[in-house]
Amino acid sequence: MDDQIRTKIEAAAFRELIAHLQKRKDVQNIDLMNLSGFCRNCLSKWYMAAAKDNNIEMSYENAREIIYDMPYEEWKKAYQHEATEDQKKIFQDTKPLHATIRTEKT
Repeated sequence: MDDQIRTKIEAAAFRELIAHLQKRKDVQNIDLMNLSGFCRNCLSKWYMAAAKDNNIEMSYENAREIIYDMPYEEWKKAYQHEATEDQKKIFQDTKPLHATIRTEKT
């Protein structure tokens, strides 16, 4: 498989992941973090970093709006619930396993 085809396949898979997460507004970010070590905010940061790698200026808020399919504050108000004490404990316990977010091109 050549790099161009691989990139197309990866992009399609990424779009499906984002569409799925946009549909599953019931799934809280803290649950994603606790189970998988990444969440919508991580995806937003990766998206922003990839844009910058391609010399496209993008703010974190712009990246979040792409991932959430709406302004983050709107999503948060409509869909985010207060984390339980158990969720917060799991979050802290799994912190070493959370996604690495790079902020500069490496």
